[in-house]
Amino acid sequence: MEQLNFVKPAQCESGTSNCVEVAIDAKLNRIVRSSQRPGEQVMFDQTEWATFVASVQAGQTF
Repeated sequence: MEQLNFVKPAQCESGTSNCVEVAIDAKLNRIVRSSQRPGEQVMFDQTEWATFVASVQAGQTF
């Protein structure tokens, strides 16, 4: 199994326990998880991730 390096926003480094973490695998998929539930992960391929980022940048909320 591939070892993933999850990163989280700098704001989460101050002890906040509820953060979103993201890793990139060898195929450039984005793997997203909650710091509170690291075993539950969601994967986005490059197209899905680009669509998500564009919608957030456009101001769409979820």
